[in-house]
Amino acid sequence: MRIIGGKYRGRILKMPKGVKIRPTQDKVREAVFNIIKAGVPEARVLDLYAGSGAFGIEALSRGAYSSIFVDNNIKCIRAIKSNLLALGDSARLEGDRPKFEGGTGLSSARGASLLVRLDGVRSISRFKRENKKFDIIFLDPPYHEGLARNCLIKIDACDILSQRGFAICEHFKKDIMPERIGNLLLFKNKRYGDTVLSFYRREK
Repeated sequence: MRIIGGKYRGRILKMPKGVKIRPTQDKVREAVFNIIKAGVPEARVLDLYAGSGAFGIEALSRGAYSSIFVDNNIKCIRAIKSNLLALGDSARLEGDRPKFEGGTGLSSARGASLLVRLDGVRSISRFKRENKKFDIIFLDPPYHEGLARNCLIKIDACDILSQRGFAICEHFKKDIMPERIGNLLLFKNKRYGDTVLSFYRREK
């Protein structure tokens, strides 16, 4: 898997070993960024069910301010950290000592990446408690029926998407996403084989 745009374009990303994940194809990732490209520079990004971290790293490559990567598998977390360090990005696994004076993570330096080992749905509640808001949320949960929708319901209920933000959900074609989830409105669907991308934004 490679980075397809921005300052790290062409760089190869390592995949977590011994973990069955479903990496987003290059053409699918490129389609996502073609749709949301105007919102990427300076964005605060949340990559849920991050796997190799390809989405959040792609966003950083294209000028995002910061990325938080969430995955419950330690092998995925280690792969993401390895990928970030190979690119010269400041990566901190939650629980590590902060690398930056006067702060404990994203607020202390531009481009600092935080890696959180936690279940995706549980992490949303945690970010609400911490009053975090994200401009771009990408979620690619396992293809279990209802999990993608439940994540979006939680994102809306916890109000962690900024007013100008986008939530992009990658899901199985048979999981039909509703046109409205609370204050989130579906504004675009793109299908690639068995994979569908559903794009949501806040109601104005």
